Amino acid sequence: MSKKEKFALYLTPEKKARLERRYQEDGSRSITGFIERAIDFYLDYLSANDAGLFLPTSIQSYLDGRVGQLENKMASLAYKQAVELDMLSEIIADSFQFSEEDLRRRRAESVRNVKQTNGRISFEKRVRESVKDDDGWQG
Repeated sequence: MSKKEKFALYLTPEKKARLERRYQEDGSRSITGFIERAIDFYLDYLSANDAGLFLPTSIQSYLDGRVGQLENKMASLAYKQAVELDMLSEIIADSFQFSEEDLRRRRAESVRNVKQTNGRISFEKRVRESVKDDDGWQG
């Protein structure tokens, strides 16, 4: 055990009374031990620079469970969307013959559209734009 140094600690009477009432609840044998543990905790908290590391276990466990559920739902949704997109792509590919150049042009246009809208593409808006761009020919 390292040598301890004595120094003055100034507290309000209310804080001192509170300290004297609570130190035994923590399982500390002395007020000095309680204060040392409190200082260690606070220093670790500052070092971690993240209060999340000090969440009660029950709250941390609950949050982990909820995040895990969200992750599973998002993965399931992404899978379902990928299946639907693959089906749609196959139907369109079977219905139309696109050249390699046309596919590259359409991909570049799609990437540009997604970047412009931050991924919030509206089918109705695309139809309105397509109707505006239509030259009047009905095929």
